[in-house]
Amino acid sequence: MNAEVSKETYRYIILDYRLPKAFTAIIAGSGLAISGLLMQTMFRNPLAGPYVLGLSSGASLGVAIVIMGATLIGGSFVALALSKWTLVIASSLGSLMVLFAIVLASVRLRDTMAILIVGLMFASLTGAVVSILSYFSPAAQLQQYIFWSFGSLGDLSWEEVGILAIFWFLGISLAIFSIKNLNSLLLGEAYARSLGVNIRRNRMLIILATSLLAGSITAFCGPIAFIGLAVPHLIRQVLPVNNHLILMPAVILGGAILMLICDIVSQLPGMEFTLPINAITSIIGAPVVIWLLIRKQKFLF
Repeated sequence: MNAEVSKETYRYIILDYRLPKAFTAIIAGSGLAISGLLMQTMFRNPLAGPYVLGLSSGASLGVAIVIMGATLIGGSFVALALSKWTLVIASSLGSLMVLFAIVLASVRLRDTMAILIVGLMFASLTGAVVSILSYFSPAAQLQQYIFWSFGSLGDLSWEEVGILAIFWFLGISLAIFSIKNLNSLLLGEAYARSLGVNIRRNRMLIILATSLLAGSITAFCGPIAFIGLAVPHLIRQVLPVNNHLILMPAVILGGAILMLICDIVSQLPGMEFTLPINAITSIIGAPVVIWLLIRKQKFLF
């Protein structure tokens, strides 16, 4: 009897919790890191990250409307609204809403920096709506929304990991397809045009790849900060190259490793609780980036 109980416990802890969480960390870390690399190259801005287009803010708005708006309707809708898949769908719809707005703006705007400003404005707008909802929400719903915003890697089943992996594969495939054009963009859009690069189509591919990666990861794991912004800089400090054929595999590996390390630290042995993954990514990553920049004494981009 004890052997059967131990075997069942092992199966649950290792196969149904630890392994899905590890795969989720690999997918989330690598996907956010690639998204950050794409945005930094597209905007030629070292401060650009995967959420610079406002995708995270759109996802947060969708979740905030579901969680904080459920109490206004009441009844059985509250239990339905607070289920895992409802939050995933709400987050996805929020990201899609912002994505469509950014795509429409990119069709009308020729200046890439104008798209960056539009993304930041959408982020400010959705953030303002979330703040208003938070102000009028009960403490219980506000607390649940805050917990969602901390980010989590451990709530996914194998089925959900499989769905997330499909979006990851599609986003990574689009990013790999854009490698040649990304290298051309490093010298400016005028130079890229002289090489025959279709700037508008290439811009759409990059935005779509980033949206697939960052949007799906936010939908299933919540907003996870720092990884997308910092990992490309970490890799550039270790590998002083700008060729995306080399950078992309290194960034994928670096993002996965850093996220796994952060996940391990968030639940060290002997701890009775798991720390928010958002806090750990910044606590571990920020000092490493600062140390590398000081040691190299130059900023590579």
